[in-house]
Amino acid sequence: MERVPTVSGTTNLVDILDRVLDKGLVIAGDIRISLANVELLTIRIRLLVCSVDKAEQIGLNWWKYDPNLTASLPEPTAHRSQLPRPGPEAEARTRSRQAERRKRTAKK
Repeated sequence: MERVPTVSGTTNLVDILDRVLDKGLVIAGDIRISLANVELLTIRIRLLVCSVDKAEQIGLNWWKYDPNLTASLPEPTAHRSQLPRPGPEAEARTRSRQAERRKRTAKK
């Protein structure tokens, strides 16, 4: 007599995680926000959850060549006093914004 597998009601988190990492899990979806038939925002979600071994089997190994993940740490950034001064255009914009804020504050 052949045995028929049955489904047990108890599965723990470790078994589920082991199966997901071994086989892989893909989640894909699109979110669109529109107003009066005008598309304002589209978010495309593509998510693959699997182990590193499985990812390499299917040809995903981008982390080996990503300079942000493989390069050495960058040199510390310059102190604020060592940064170049803003040009006259930036200073003029700053002064005009400060004047606008003073006018708004004075109206209240």
